[in-house]
Parts: sequence; C-alpha cells; structure tokens
Amino acid sequence: MKFTLSWLKDHLDTAAGAEEIAAKLTAIGLEVEGVENPAEALRPFTVARVLTADRHPQADKLQVLTVDTGAGDPLQVVCGAPNARAGLVGVFGGPGTYVPGSDMTLKKAAIRGVESNGMMCSYRELELGDDHSGIIELPAEAPVGTSFADYAGLDDPVFDVAITPNRQDCMGVRGIARDLAAADVGALKPLAVPAIEGGFDCPVPIRIEDPEGCPAFFGRTIRGLRNGEAPEWIRRRLSAAGQRPISALVDLTNYVMLDLGRPSHVYDVAQLSGAVTARRARDGETVTALNGKDYALTPAMTVIADDAQVHDIGGIMGGEHSGVADGTTEVLLEVAWFDPERIARTGQALALTSDARSRFERGVDPGFLDDGLAILTGLILEHCGGEASRVERVGTPPLSERRIAFDPARTASLGGVEVPPAEQVAILERLGFTVSGGEASVPTWRRDIDGPADLVEEVTRIHGFDRIPSTPLPRASGVARPVATASQRVERRVRRAAAARGLDEAVTWSFIAPAEADAVGGAAHVLANPISEEMKAMRPSLLPGLVAAARRNADRGQPGIRLFELGRRYLAEGERPTVGILLAGSREPRGWRSGKAQGVDAFDAKAEVLALLEAAGAPVANLQLAPGAGEAWHPGRSARLGLGPRQLLAVFGELHPRLAKALDAPAGTVAAEIYLDAIPAPRGQGRARPAFAPPALQAVTRDFAFTVPAELAADALVRAVRGADKALITGVRLFDRYQPEGGDLSLALEVTLQPQDRTLTDADIKAVSDKVVAAAGKLGAVLRG
Repeated sequence: MKFTLSWLKDHLDTAAGAEEIAAKLTAIGLEVEGVENPAEALRPFTVARVLTADRHPQADKLQVLTVDTGAGDPLQVVCGAPNARAGLVGVFGGPGTYVPGSDMTLKKAAIRGVESNGMMCSYRELELGDDHSGIIELPAEAPVGTSFADYAGLDDPVFDVAITPNRQDCMGVRGIARDLAAADVGALKPLAVPAIEGGFDCPVPIRIEDPEGCPAFFGRTIRGLRNGEAPEWIRRRLSAAGQRPISALVDLTNYVMLDLGRPSHVYDVAQLSGAVTARRARDGETVTALNGKDYALTPAMTVIADDAQVHDIGGIMGGEHSGVADGTTEVLLEVAWFDPERIARTGQALALTSDARSRFERGVDPGFLDDGLAILTGLILEHCGGEASRVERVGTPPLSERRIAFDPARTASLGGVEVPPAEQVAILERLGFTVSGGEASVPTWRRDIDGPADLVEEVTRIHGFDRIPSTPLPRASGVARPVATASQRVERRVRRAAAARGLDEAVTWSFIAPAEADAVGGAAHVLANPISEEMKAMRPSLLPGLVAAARRNADRGQPGIRLFELGRRYLAEGERPTVGILLAGSREPRGWRSGKAQGVDAFDAKAEVLALLEAAGAPVANLQLAPGAGEAWHPGRSARLGLGPRQLLAVFGELHPRLAKALDAPAGTVAAEIYLDAIPAPRGQGRARPAFAPPALQAVTRDFAFTVPAELAADALVRAVRGADKALITGVRLFDRYQPEGGDLSLALEVTLQPQDRTLTDADIKAVSDKVVAAAGKLGAVLRG
C-alpha cells in the first residue's frame, strides 16, 4: 500500500513529519517497508528559460539553445526536442546531474561538434510520466533558477506500508489515518460525503440472482459526461501509489479505492444490453478481462452480466467489452459487496490478481456502499460533468451488529500492561468502536475483530507494544530440570558430530517442485495454493534440496562439497525426522602422492552414516547391511543399513543415474539418509556415560582368509564370525579382498579375542578358531590353504 504524505494529511490533521509517522506506523503494527521522497532525486533540476533557439549547423533535427538558468551567464545546450523554442520555460539539468529516467549522469560534451552544457528534460526523463514527445513546458511566469521539485510541489514523501491480511480496514489511506489518529499522531478529519439526489430514475435495471456471492449491488448512471484526463493532483497520487493514470473515469474509481478502500467499477452504458445482473457464471462462459486475457468461467464464480454476455468477474476485474473509453458519455456505476471467500476461490482458480480482489477477499466495509457511491459520483460530476440518476439499491449488505464483552482488567492479564480504563475506552472510540455497558460495538470496517482478546490487542498496540514491561517467568529453586526431549538431544549430538567431521550444514526448503518429488517417490502432500509451482509439493526426501545446494556450490567452483541437513520428510503417515548427507567433488585435493584429486564413492557415504549413527546412539555393531537402497539409488552401488529387514535405519550410495539427471546433480555425487525415528532408544542408561573400564588382559588377534562364493556378502560373513563366540570375540574387521583373474574370491578377516579372567592358552585360541571356521563354513566359506 503506497501513498504520499500530502494524501495522508487530507484525512489526518497533523504536524508530524514523514520519519515520525513512519516510526509510529511500524509501532502500531503497520510495517513501513520504505519512505522515498521523489524530490530528492530531482533537487538538482531547476526552472530555466530558453533565450534563443537556432538550427544546429551539422544536424537538421537538433537545435542549439541559449538557456538562462538563473545562476549567471546563459549556457549553450544542444537539444533535439521538437517543441524547443525561444521563450519556452522548462526544466534544466546541468553537468554532473543524474537523470533518473535515462540512467545517466550529464557532463559537458560536444554533440556533432557543438558544445552542450547539460540538457532540457522531458517528463519521462524525470520519471514523472510517459511523455517523451518533447521537453517539459512550464508557465511563462515560473521563477527561473528555482528548484523544479520545489516549484512543482514534488517534495511529498511516499510511504510503502505492508498491510497484513487481517487489516482490511487499512487497505485505504483513511484507514491508516484512523489508526494514526488513535495513536495520538493527529486528529482524524471528518469525511465529506456529498448529498446527490439524482434527477432521473436509473435507466439500467439492476438485479441479483446470486445473493450468496453478491448480497448487495448499488448503482446509478451518469449521462452527459466527458471522459478526459483526470486532474493533475490525482494522476500524481496514483503514480506515487504505483498506478498508471489512464483516463478520468478509470483514475477516479482507482483513487476512491486507494483513498477509502472501496473498489468500484464503471460500465459504458452504450455497450450494455438490457438489465445488469449479479449471477453465477454458466458452464462454457468466457470473458475477456481488462488485462486483455480470456478467462473460462465456472458456476462457482460470481459475475456481472447483461442479457447478452458476461461483463465483469465480480469483485476482481472488469471486462474489456464494456470498459469506458475516450468517447464514453454515459456510465453505470457499480458499488457492490462480494463474499470474501467466493472472491478468494475465484481468484485462485483463475490465477488472477487485482487491487480489487486484494480488498474484497479481505472484506470490504459493508456499511460504506451508499457513502462510497456518493463520493465517487461527486468526483465524476466535478471532473467529468454530467447528470446523475437516482440510486438503485438491490439487496442488503451484511450489517448485523456485533457486540463484544469489554473488561478493562483483561488488558493487564492478557496483554501484560496496565492501561487506565478511561484510556482504553478512548483508544477504542478513536478506532471507531462504541463502548457502553461493559460491551464494545464493533465498527463495520473491522471484520477481523471477533472476541475480547482482539479488543486487548487493539488497546495494547495503540498504547504501545514497546511499553509492555519485560517480566521474567517465575523460576523454581534448586537445580533446573532438563527441558530438551530425547529426540532433541539426539539431533544435537548428530549435528555436532557431523560438523566435527567437516560436513557443512544446509537448510533447504520443505517445499519442492512436483517433478522433483516424483523423482524420489512422489509427494503425499501437495499445496492447493503454493507460493509458486516450484514450491508446491512437501518433500518426501531431503535429496532434492541437498542436490540443489550442491549444484549451486559446484557452479561457483567449490571443488569438494560435504553437506548435511537435519530436517523432516513429509510422508503419508506423518513427519519423519531425517538426516541427509551429500558428498560430491573431490575427497582430497591433488597432491604429490597421487598427482590428481581423489573423488568420493559410496564407501565415503557409508563412513559418514556409521559415524552419525554411532553419535545418535544406534547399536552400530549390530547393524546389518543389505544391497540396494531403493528406486532412487544406483542398483549396484547403494545399500541399506538396519536392525533386521524390517527396521531400516539408513540408506546410502550413489544416486540412480535417472535421478541424478533429473535433479542435475554434480558428477560423482554420493548421498545418504538416516532415519532418526527408527533408531531404538538405549535401555537402562541415564544421561551419564558409563565409567571407562579398560580390560586387564591383553587382547589377541588372529587373521582368517576364506574362499567364499561370489554372491556372498562380506557383511554376512563378518556377522557369522562375530557370533561364533560372543564371550571372547569382541571385534571382526574385513581387511582384504582378493580375487585373481579367473579364480575364486577370497576375503580376509581380522578377529579380536578379548580374555576376561585369565590369559588364553593355545588350546583356547584353537577352540575359538575352530568355531570361526565352522561358522563361516555354514555360509559356504572355506579356509584358504
């Protein structure tokens, strides 16, 4: 919402400056995103008079002007404007002046061999309009040498205020002025509503066939008008608000919308056929809107139509066919009230936004139809002439009185600040409430007020959130109890362990594109009204976000990428806490030993998974490894880790080539996902670590080399050997894999035996060795000779 300081002061009697007003707006909940003063950029430009204008000796379309800038001797300026002539008073920019519309800084230069000391400017060059047909022409009596910004009254700061969806009353300048007046920044001026009786009956019948979508439709015609150009002050204010001036009728309706928060529409009566009706659209109907686009309508939408066709998507945008033009002499004014929910659903379905929609879907004041129509009529009659008909009122706006219990004591108990009851009543009354008998009557423009807590909020924000004292919560004596949950403690340990291992934490969006979600299994939850199509699906995996982050790093020349993310996956059964890991690029930079950088592989991902699982408290020694991690993973270069086939804790490996291509992953990317909610909670352990008790006796290691079937997984062999004697065998490690060309596969294991109460004898070691060989033999492994 943009408006100028002078515009605000039409409604607010105040001596406050722009900075004070901006600070107060933010303090009362209307965040000011910026304040700009167009005069600052135009301050160096001055009013100047052309003394002489002669043809350029080297160019027929250029003239050499002598310009009196009021600052000494006249200056010579080369100008190509067709309206440049002796005696013209315009706007001059000298050397060193920045021209905003041309994005250049002027300097003394020779143009076709003739020296030029600055330029005479057009409206477009000063960003005051689109006119670039010639230089600006000012009245002959304009004071030469004065600042053009001061002469033209451009010293008018422009506020840009962010309006939250619940504050529909502040979608107009008057609503913002009302809030400022309630905060003692000034006094709210009375709203002048002209009394226009009308000299004849409205010749266009108005009907409502969809009372749910359009409960009230007020209208009247104005005949004999002239649709010329709106007054300069209105065009200037519209431009400051980001609106492009079009014509008097269009500009006046836009002005009333921005000024008072009351959208309206004007129809060219000459383009209408029969009665104008608010009804539901019919199957197959279309309309060409004022933006030039065609829209297919459905019966769920409210439209304004005559006997021949649809002319308006109700409350959102008018139709091109019945729009006013320069030759329009008779119009029908529409001031209606549309159901906010219907407007929101229609706008979403058509993907159509407009200033009118943004106000109607929030809820326009249902008590302002008559006054809004009268004010718009008065402006049109004043600036376009003509004669108005009597008002045609069809339907009834929803004006049921809302009264809410008001207890001044709740401001202290709920808002945390003591405000005298009399001051609370004064604040509410300045905001438009009526307080009496322990109740507050809600004004029609405050659709967001629903209960007593809302009254507390109104009092508190106007009194000042910054005046709420900081009061610490009561704290029990003694040692504070831990507040982190078990899952939070696990996440903290995992995050610290990942960072300690050199992984960089990434935080990616929980919403991804549907195509990305489909590539990793499909989204269970898809948003109906997303921010964009690229953020429509809730992620079923952390991989798409991590791949995108890795790609951005790789594109910027990062040689080694090591990322992790601790976030949530969103599945049909609910949210699942997950750790995602991604490694890409080089593991180590090239050095003198290898001569080239060492890339990453699936075993690097496995190492990170095992380290983080151990940090999370998972029983790493009992994990079982199985090939194949799923459809998103490379079938021969990925695996899964779990505590049996049904309790999956992690997957890791290379991405499937199809997925890597779909996500545009960096070459050689490996990744992993750890499912934190699948890790079993440790039993019988408190927060403290068990005491370290090193064994009193020295461990014994023995190596075993087995010839194994080619299809036997090494992990299966390791687990079988470890289970051969659980009392003495405390560690089994695969340290060699050997397979000569055409020969059998050989796996070598290092087995650690840890005696507990006595030193092992040769016989004890042989007995355990026999158990190891026997356990391996059950899998088809044979001790290599």
